[in-house]
Amino acid sequence: MRHLGLKARMAVVGSVLFAFYAVAAVVAMGAFGFPLWLVALGSLAFVGVQYKIGKWAALRSVGAEEMPEERFADVHRRVERLSDDMDIDKPRLMVARMGVPNAFAVGRKGAGTVVVSEELLRLLDADELEGVLAHELAHIRNRDVVMMVLGQGVASIVAIVAQWAVLLTGDNDLADFFLAMVVGQLTQLLVMVFVFAISRYREYVADRDAADLVGGGEPLASALEKISRGSERAGDSEIDSEVSALCIFGDGTGLARLFASHPPVEKRIERLRS
Repeated sequence: MRHLGLKARMAVVGSVLFAFYAVAAVVAMGAFGFPLWLVALGSLAFVGVQYKIGKWAALRSVGAEEMPEERFADVHRRVERLSDDMDIDKPRLMVARMGVPNAFAVGRKGAGTVVVSEELLRLLDADELEGVLAHELAHIRNRDVVMMVLGQGVASIVAIVAQWAVLLTGDNDLADFFLAMVVGQLTQLLVMVFVFAISRYREYVADRDAADLVGGGEPLASALEKISRGSERAGDSEIDSEVSALCIFGDGTGLARLFASHPPVEKRIERLRS
């Protein structure tokens, strides 16, 4: 079975998310007096809508546009070949100005989209770019993007319920309003810790898949080195936090690594070259 470790972790994180979701449903029932069927239906509808619009929102946030095949023929040809090798449909290809060299994938196997920044296309050579593309296609094949989007949806639901629970049980004054905002943010952060844990592992899996597909880890390792240096020089990025969690590159230091969506880039490079 391919990537049993990833599937097991996704199952565990999915169970934890369901537990948070169930607690939020019980709190909503007690706080608002809603029947169970209405809470369940409303919550499922919210997550479903969040998943549907998540892809659109991610693309819109970076101003992604269709990647013309006549202008980027080599990119299209490489993605088509890699998709055939991975037995998935060729995803929609888009290009965007992100302010930094980066790329990300959204969607599922039958309806995926890969976005590549113009900065990345200018920075990498052909083999390095192929390593990045293989990495993003691996995310689509492994379905871990779906887990990320659903996790963000559940975190939003839990945070909203926590905020309203504070408001309804308090005096509804200004202090309660600020307390509700703090509780909501902390609750959402707590849920996202579990989502980010699976996110870090999925990056290692996609790196390994990409190395297998392109015949070695050096092209992707070299690409990550260039992307890391390019991101340091670029300054401010146009990528928001939710989309950043989907990108190929992200990092954190110290305590921030607990809440990081990506493992340290130096460890990824070391694994690719080992």
